[in-house]
Amino acid sequence: MKKLSTYLLEHKFGYLLGFLSMVIAVSLDMVSPQLTRHIIDDVIVGGDLSRLKYLLGGILLVGAGRCVFGYTKEFTFDRIGSFIATDMRKDLFAHIQSLSADYFDRTNTGELMSRVKDDIDRIWNAVSYVSMLILEVIFHTAIVLFCMYSLNWKLALIPTLAMLITGSIAILEERRLGDIYEDISEENAALNTVAEENLAGVRTVKAFAREKYEIGKFLSHNNRYYELNMRQSKVFVKYYPYFSLITKLLPLIVLLFGGSLVINGRLTIGSLSAFVEYSMNIVWPMEMLGWLSNDFSSAVGSYRKIRKIYAEKPTITEPEVPKMLPGVQGKVEFKNVSFHKEDGHEILHDISFHVKPGGTIGIMGATGAGKTSIIQLLQRLYDATDGSIYVDDVNIRDMSLKQLRSNISIVMQDVFLFSDTISENVKLGKRNLVDLSTIRGASSCAQASDFIEKLDEQYDTVIGERGVGLSGGQKQRISIARAIAKKNPILVLDDSTSALDMETEYAIQQALLELTDTTKLIIAHRISAVRNADEIIVLENGSIKERGTHESLLAQKGLYYETWQAQYGALGTDGHERKEA
Repeated sequence: MKKLSTYLLEHKFGYLLGFLSMVIAVSLDMVSPQLTRHIIDDVIVGGDLSRLKYLLGGILLVGAGRCVFGYTKEFTFDRIGSFIATDMRKDLFAHIQSLSADYFDRTNTGELMSRVKDDIDRIWNAVSYVSMLILEVIFHTAIVLFCMYSLNWKLALIPTLAMLITGSIAILEERRLGDIYEDISEENAALNTVAEENLAGVRTVKAFAREKYEIGKFLSHNNRYYELNMRQSKVFVKYYPYFSLITKLLPLIVLLFGGSLVINGRLTIGSLSAFVEYSMNIVWPMEMLGWLSNDFSSAVGSYRKIRKIYAEKPTITEPEVPKMLPGVQGKVEFKNVSFHKEDGHEILHDISFHVKPGGTIGIMGATGAGKTSIIQLLQRLYDATDGSIYVDDVNIRDMSLKQLRSNISIVMQDVFLFSDTISENVKLGKRNLVDLSTIRGASSCAQASDFIEKLDEQYDTVIGERGVGLSGGQKQRISIARAIAKKNPILVLDDSTSALDMETEYAIQQALLELTDTTKLIIAHRISAVRNADEIIVLENGSIKERGTHESLLAQKGLYYETWQAQYGALGTDGHERKEA
C-alpha cells in the first residue's frame, strides 16, 4: 500500500504553490489593519490628508491581491485533492480486484462501495480543503499574534488566553467524536449493503411480497445511522456554545481593556482600532477549530478502514516466473484433488479425471455435491487443498493466472450481463478480437440470433442491469454466445441450459458437438446435456461415486440410472416410450 505521505509528496510543488499563495493572502490580510491604523492616527487625528489617497490605494491593492492569491490558493489545493483522491480510488479499486475469491465470500459489497466512495471522499476533503484551512489557521494565528504583540504585549495576552481555552475545548471535542466517527463509518457500510442487496434483488422481494419486511430492515439501519449522527450533533452542540461565547466576548474585552490604555495615553486610537480588527481576525480560526478537528478525525477514521483493506493479501498468487505455454491445447487433468474451506468443511475429496484436447466430460450430482467447485479450482479462484490440477501437463499453480483464465470460456449458472449492448456483452473479455461476424456466428450457435435479430436495434440493443428485460433463457443463450465467440481451447458450461426448453437445448448440444477443437466440461442436472460426453462422472458428497459413458452408467443401475429414471420415467434413452416385452 502506498502511504498517504507518498501521495502528498507526489504533489509537493503544487502544495508549495498553494502554501505560498496562502502566505501572501494572509499577509495581505495583516496589512489591512495597519493601513486602517495610519488612516486614523495620521489622517483623521494627525490631519495629514496628503497621505489619504496612498492609504486608500493601498487598501484597494490589498483587496485585489487578496482575491488573486486567495483564488490561487483554493484552486491549487482543490486540484491537488482531486488528483490524490482519483489516484487513491484507482489504487484501492485495483487492490480490491487483485484479492482472491475467498475475500469476497466474507465481505459485503456495500462495505466495499463505502470504502471506495465515501471514505475516499473524506480523505479527499482532508487533503484539500481541510488541510488548506488547517495550514491557514496555523499561519494566520501566528502572524496575528505577532502583530498584536508588536502593538501591545499586555493586551495581546487576552486573545492568547482565549486561544488556549478554545484549543483545549477543541481537543476534548475531537476525542469524544473519534469513536462516533468510527461507528458512523461502519453503519454507513451496513446501510449501503442492505440497500444494494435489496435493489439488486428487488424482483425477488416483490415476488415474495417482502416489501414491508425489507423496508423495516432498511429502516432499522437507517434509524441506527440517524442515532449515530444525532450523537455526533449532540457532542458538537454541547461544545459549540463555548466557542461562540469566547469569540463574541473577545473583541468586547479587548475593546474594554484597550480603551483604558487609550485613556491613559499608552495606546493610540489607531492602534486600538488595528488591535480590535486583529482580534476579529483571530475569531474565525477559533471557530474553525472544532469543525476542522471533526473533519480531520473523520478522514483519519476512513484512512484506517482503507488500510484494513490493503492489509488483505490475495491467497491465490502466481510464481515470479510463471510457465508460459506457447499455445494452450486444452488437455485438463485432475489428480487426487481435495478441497475444503477455512472452517475445515470438505467440499471435494480425491477427485481424479482427465480430458484430452477436444474431448468432453460431463459432471453430474445433486445440489451441493461439489460440481461448481471443480470449475472454480480449474480457474484457480481457489487452490486445491490436496492434489494437483494440470492444463497441458503443466500444474496450474505454475502458470500465469492471465494465461490460464483467458483460455477458459465459462458459462455460469448465475448469468451476469452488464448494462450495455448485446454486442458488448458477447465481446466481453476479448473486445478488440471479436468482430461482428464472429458475434453473429456465436449467437447462431447459441440459438440466440433469432430473438436478437427481431429486436429494433438487434446486436446494438442495450439491455438493463444484469440482463433486465430478457428472459432467463435469453440471458443464458447470450452467455453461451459470449463463451463460444472467444474460441478458447477450454469451454465450461455450468448448468448453463437449465432455463432452456428441450428443443433449444438439443440444438445447442448439436452445435457444441461441432466444436471438435474445444475441450468441454459440462456440468448439468439434465442427462440430455451430458449423454454425448466421452466420460461422465457422478459426484456424491464431494467424491466420485460413478464414472463411465452414458451406456455403461445406465448398465450399472446406480445414481445415474436413478436420475435417468426420474427424468425420463417410462421413456427410453431415445425419448420413445418403451414397450413391454
